[in-house]
Amino acid sequence: MRKMVMLIGLSITLLQGCAKYEPLVDTRGRSGTYNESRAEEITNDKLLCSQFAKNNTTKMSNVTYWIFSPKMETRYQAYYRQCLHNRGHSVIN
Repeated sequence: MRKMVMLIGLSITLLQGCAKYEPLVDTRGRSGTYNESRAEEITNDKLLCSQFAKNNTTKMSNVTYWIFSPKMETRYQAYYRQCLHNRGHSVIN
């Protein structure tokens, strides 16, 4: 039993490193209360939001968040998506 729990924990940790989250952003539409398109800023905003999410998460917090999340997402993904949304981008996934 103990070996099985350790194996599952190790597998989740290793698989998390293989997965890369890249949000799908609607660059044609407008989000929130912005009247103009924010598509010209998407590259810079993706880099900034990715760095913000990396700086504010750990592997353990990602796994814990993923286990209890109804959307089955990590804390990194949630921070990344929310950051882009707050910068005026329409994030689809």
